[in-house]
Amino acid sequence: MYAVVEIAGKQYRAEKGATIRVDRLEAEKGASLSLDKVLLLSGDAVKVGSPYVAGAVVKAVVQDEVKGDKVVVFKYKPKKDYRRKQGHRQPYTLLKVEEIVG
Repeated sequence: MYAVVEIAGKQYRAEKGATIRVDRLEAEKGASLSLDKVLLLSGDAVKVGSPYVAGAVVKAVVQDEVKGDKVVVFKYKPKKDYRRKQGHRQPYTLLKVEEIVG
């Protein structure tokens, strides 16, 4: 059984026991979350919401906050002695899916 949930405007596939990496959420480590924006619920029969499945909830626990791989932004203009190098690491939150109710 799996569910497709919407978190901060993005869609993620959640299965029981799986860990999903989502954009950073304002939640402490060990906090329980109840995600009620379920778009699709798969089980014996597939339920598709319009836009959300009524009564379906995904319960998850915040495991940790991590940073993604570094993205290097390099600007360059030929023959003009212009070079700019900038790096960025996106913060993510790891969620462990405890149960899918629906």
